[in-house]
Amino acid sequence: MPVSAPSPPRLQSPFIHRPITLSPRLISARKLRSPATTSYPRIKSEVDQNTVIAISVGVASVALGIGIPVFYETQIDNAAKRENTQPCFPCNGTGAQKCRLCVGSGNVTVELGGGEKEVSNCINCDGAGSLTCTTCQGSGVQPRYLDRREFKDDD
Repeated sequence: MPVSAPSPPRLQSPFIHRPITLSPRLISARKLRSPATTSYPRIKSEVDQNTVIAISVGVASVALGIGIPVFYETQIDNAAKRENTQPCFPCNGTGAQKCRLCVGSGNVTVELGGGEKEVSNCINCDGAGSLTCTTCQGSGVQPRYLDRREFKDDD
């Protein structure tokens, strides 16, 4: 019986109308390759514009999260070193404000009706006519912005 040579394998492709036939020379070259030369799949990392923006926003957020508190701490330290001599705005540096209820007179006049009037001491200022300035707490010096704030640690 005559021995016939094996036919080369045939591959089908949807892009080509005729089947692809591998030549015997290509098949023998593949068999001769050593296992060390086999190629492994490569991982492709694509960096698109959205990824770059996300990384940039993350880095900027961390920088601001660290930078802003450090900035305020240095400003507080520098302000503590400088002397504050600016007069208080609401009391003009006197440390006291006119009472709003008696308008600085210390007395409140109430009309009872029938032409009668009653004069009594102001209950807001106890007849003094002025109250301690709530902005400067009576010092007469305008407090700095950060000195007016009370920072509480709620831990």
